[in-house]
Amino acid sequence: MKMPAKNRVNLGAIKRYSIKKRKAKADVRLFSGKLKSIKPFFDALPGFLKAADLKSLAKDMIDARRRGKGIIWMMGAHTLKVGLSPVINELLRTGYITHLALNGAVVIHDTEIAFWGKTSEDVSETLTDGSFGMVRETPVYLAEALTVSGEDMGIGEAVGKYITCKKPKYVLYSVLAQAYRKKVPVTVHIGIGTDTICQHPEFDGGLWGEKSHLDFKILAESIRSINRGGVIINFGSAVILPEVFLKALTVARNVFGDISNFSAANFDMIQHYRPNENVVNRPTISGGKRYSFTGHHEIMLPLLGAALKSLKR
Repeated sequence: MKMPAKNRVNLGAIKRYSIKKRKAKADVRLFSGKLKSIKPFFDALPGFLKAADLKSLAKDMIDARRRGKGIIWMMGAHTLKVGLSPVINELLRTGYITHLALNGAVVIHDTEIAFWGKTSEDVSETLTDGSFGMVRETPVYLAEALTVSGEDMGIGEAVGKYITCKKPKYVLYSVLAQAYRKKVPVTVHIGIGTDTICQHPEFDGGLWGEKSHLDFKILAESIRSINRGGVIINFGSAVILPEVFLKALTVARNVFGDISNFSAANFDMIQHYRPNENVVNRPTISGGKRYSFTGHHEIMLPLLGAALKSLKR
């Protein structure tokens, strides 16, 4: 028996406007500056609880870099929306990030920052009239980036290359472009329907899904590098990336064998179940170090970066 036709919305009917007309909440003029050592401050911190943990994590990262071990960062988009691109780019430049695993929103905001120097809208205001996420340029640019990329290129590399080649005005603020220049793997793990680009007719679910699956396999390969002395850090992804990491880790252990005795850290404004269980606790049952920090990203990420500069040996 033939199933009845399904009614569905025509995305070609959406009404769009230029990003140049959108009010933005984040502007590069307010982004972070260059990190400096604050060694006297760290030397004066007590040796208890989270102060001791922060110094311990920084030392783990310094040791991992010195020994050639992986330092994998998983990040949500809020890190970019609070102006931390320059800090992240410095960590990429200095070798404290050997792999970036991102959700789809990071790609959107990084692209907007690179081309227009601003990003993030007032969702409460634009949702009211249906204009939330309806700027024209962002989905068009990202669709082009994936369409012109090679078959063996995931979302992260494709967008990083696209931004680098286009040389937009604010390219130096782009995390994906910096990673591409430094040959640091960037993987993007999307959830179809969770990002504003999914609202547009240019979005090809098959293409994005295929390339995100490739990125999943690239992440699973990278996880080998954290065995015995590497570091995995989650900064602000409450659901998608902790779930992705858990699956990528089990694939890596299934294929490559023992992957243990690494340091696992979670940073967020409030502590959630999945990051602590899927990133910090479960993966280190067979050995490793566990860290959980609570605080605003615009303070905690620069603080960690400053710790690396202050404690470097």
